[in-house]
Amino acid sequence: MQLRYSFRLYPSAGQRMALARAFGCARVVYNDALRARETARGEGLPFPKAGDLSKALITEAKNTPERAWLGNVSAVVLQQSLRDLDAAYRNFFDGLKGKRPRMGAPRYKSRKDTRQAVRFTANARWSITTGRKLRLPKIGDVRVKWSRTLPSAPSTVTVVKDSAGRYFASFVVETGPEKSLSEVAPEVGVDLGLGHFAVLSDGTKVDSPRFLRRAEKRLKKAQRDLSRKQKGSSNRSKARLKVARAHARVADTRREFHHQLSTKLIRENQAVAVEDLAVKGLARTRLAKSVHDAGWSAFTTMLEYKAARYGRTFHRIGRFEPTSQVCSACGVKDGPKPLSVRTWTCGACGAVLDRDINAAVNVAKAAGLAVSACGAQVRPGLVPAPRGEAGTHRDGQTTVAGPPSL
Repeated sequence: MQLRYSFRLYPSAGQRMALARAFGCARVVYNDALRARETARGEGLPFPKAGDLSKALITEAKNTPERAWLGNVSAVVLQQSLRDLDAAYRNFFDGLKGKRPRMGAPRYKSRKDTRQAVRFTANARWSITTGRKLRLPKIGDVRVKWSRTLPSAPSTVTVVKDSAGRYFASFVVETGPEKSLSEVAPEVGVDLGLGHFAVLSDGTKVDSPRFLRRAEKRLKKAQRDLSRKQKGSSNRSKARLKVARAHARVADTRREFHHQLSTKLIRENQAVAVEDLAVKGLARTRLAKSVHDAGWSAFTTMLEYKAARYGRTFHRIGRFEPTSQVCSACGVKDGPKPLSVRTWTCGACGAVLDRDINAAVNVAKAAGLAVSACGAQVRPGLVPAPRGEAGTHRDGQTTVAGPPSL
């Protein structure tokens, strides 16, 4: 299994300038290669091969006055930029062939993009020093906040600057089979929603934290201040950074909540079943903000990979399964009901059913799990404090810890 580990970087002022050069050079090579292929397509010529593009846009371009500054960064970064373009074209054509979900054609990168990234492979001879710093070619030894230990030696590292101006080192490592967790008896179905983030088939209800809604007042003020700044000014750049940092805090706290809840479910249950929700469709309705705030897709992805890593069973049932229309006690389909109906009485057996718990039990039954509608005690889940309150500070910046491990 491949796992990604991200750690916070704290580059010095000179290292930030060197990284900015690397980001810019990688972007220029990417755009030059895209322009060459688009020109060839417009003239009816075959696409230039990656080897020809590398020779023309990197090796030979360094000897020209217009692109001589490409020699100031590691050549591996430029080569990886061409590979990124190849991957973008491959994904685009695979989408047209139906091999994967459709996506747009590759587009030019802008120097105004707030997120930048470069990748170093083993050929770049990057390393982790004895002082636990990340040594990058033509950049230097960058200080890293190690929140955990890498399970194996990584072959590549991606340096990312996000919209909030933070730097991260992202490692992809290969891990062998993990030691499986000890077997437990419970098997649970999970019904995801907006009123409650998750309702389990044993009757447990986890409240929806609504991180974006809770931060709306602060976000509104920051966005209002940004709108009043003159375009192109330094004050506008500072205001944009404040907005980005406010959104980053929301995303961090949501991700932390997802990790904690998914870890808890995997530890306490031998099998977990969820419904395959049409998130893209729901995100086009009037509930769009709440749907995005919940982050169901990220949560189910965490459940799936943690189950595979630690020997648990994960089921995803079809989205057209009538989990809210079938009585979990007798199995009679009672038809659709408006969202305002939270409890209902089965006309066949007379059972009084909670809409969400009934749906969670039906999710578990559809996955073939051994559960019953036991009507367990309903209790709300814990809502973690925002990272701005619970985080630690270093160098005047909020330290972002990695996701919890099992």
